[in-house]
Amino acid sequence: MSAHDYKSAQRPDPDQVIVDIASYAKDHSIDSRLAYDTARYCLMDTLACGFQALAYPACTRMLGPVVPGATMPGGARVPGTSYELDPVQGAFNIGAMIRWLDFNDTWLAAEWGHPSDNLGGILAVADYLSRLRVMEGGKPLTVRDVLTGMIKAHEIQGVLALENSFNRVGLDHVLLVRVASTAVVTAMLGGTREQVVNAVSNAWIDGGALRTYRHAPNTGSRKSWAAGDATSRAVRHAFIALSGEMGYPSALSAKTWGFQDVLFKGKPVTLAQPLGSYVMENVLFKISFPAEFHAQTAVECAMQLHPQVKAKIDTIAKIVIETQEPGVRIIDKTGPLANPADRDHCIQYMVAIPLLFGRLTAADYEDNIAGDPRVDALRAKMTVQENATFTKEYYERDKRYIGNAVQVFFKDGTSTPRVAADFPIGHRRRREEGMPVLVKKFESSVAGHFAAKQAAAITGLFADAAKLDAMGVHDFVAAMVKN
Repeated sequence: MSAHDYKSAQRPDPDQVIVDIASYAKDHSIDSRLAYDTARYCLMDTLACGFQALAYPACTRMLGPVVPGATMPGGARVPGTSYELDPVQGAFNIGAMIRWLDFNDTWLAAEWGHPSDNLGGILAVADYLSRLRVMEGGKPLTVRDVLTGMIKAHEIQGVLALENSFNRVGLDHVLLVRVASTAVVTAMLGGTREQVVNAVSNAWIDGGALRTYRHAPNTGSRKSWAAGDATSRAVRHAFIALSGEMGYPSALSAKTWGFQDVLFKGKPVTLAQPLGSYVMENVLFKISFPAEFHAQTAVECAMQLHPQVKAKIDTIAKIVIETQEPGVRIIDKTGPLANPADRDHCIQYMVAIPLLFGRLTAADYEDNIAGDPRVDALRAKMTVQENATFTKEYYERDKRYIGNAVQVFFKDGTSTPRVAADFPIGHRRRREEGMPVLVKKFESSVAGHFAAKQAAAITGLFADAAKLDAMGVHDFVAAMVKN
């Protein structure tokens, strides 16, 4: 291609990546029982994260309509609240709740992210559409349709993440939430394949949010609502496409002006493998600790060491933390930590709390705990270093480990054993161990937010998989409305 070909007005065929995503979202049938079984757990876990977040005013002040009073009777409801909103703002609300405490599922590859963030758009659209259909005498979407949407959104986001590293060029992973949610909700709303292509092209043209709000010295609470913003933007793109608005076929590949040249250093955006159900089947759950996932096993190691060090905190000389290269790059953080968002992305902080207290909860990121002088005193004694084996096994597709090791050294020359863990309880290789703990997380989250009778009804929804799958989405969400 010559240097001047980009000036030609000849409209190209759509980029193949966009076509593949649209075709998958619109036409692909999911036949994996494992994917659906995992998706039910994912739905349960994701709602649990949202209900827990509703205990935090920093989250709840972000919820509701953009303009006070701009509600939409018959619109999308926000579980755990009484809000009824247009589906765009409903998606923002649900997405922000889900992500607020950094406790929902995770996918780690060349890019990172939290695929259940997409539930914000999927559930808002499904509830809105189901209520509309029932009002018009039609049939609602079912929870099975929501699960299918979740599997597909997980897959689009996760497969794009396998070999495309957006963080390396300074872009935030919520870009992939916007792309995945756009494809899935446009298809859910009845868009044609061409309309899905158009919507997805606009999602790419939006570019990407900067990762500024995830890293020192600017770490802040935007990282807790950025995914809500992305999935709500996706719903907006879906409705724009359904109105008949055009798309941009070479949004990725256009010379000079396309996403790849402008924002990806000229590298092609690729799908590393055919889209199926791989990501949902292998997704990582944050079951025990609301902590950035690269530190999950470090927290487990620190929890194991707590009984050995709790009475000897003042005699600690140094603490050595071994982690993967992404862990060093993202969460190795020294100096003052300004807010909870700063603390839950600091591996030293996430190790210090369980060493001191034998726990790590969302409340432990608040100022009253962070103000304990022992926390920063321990952080100052920590060394974080890359373990090359942890890095290698992190990227191996048949492993996807997230290894960490912690060892504490005392002033008298003694030390604890080096405690290491390759993968946390939320890893696929620990599903049998992890799922009962995930269910308890859900049950306690529901019990902590709803009155006893309603809490029992909500947890009971998941007792029968077939009955749940067949349930209308409007009834499912209605069970979680809190007046």
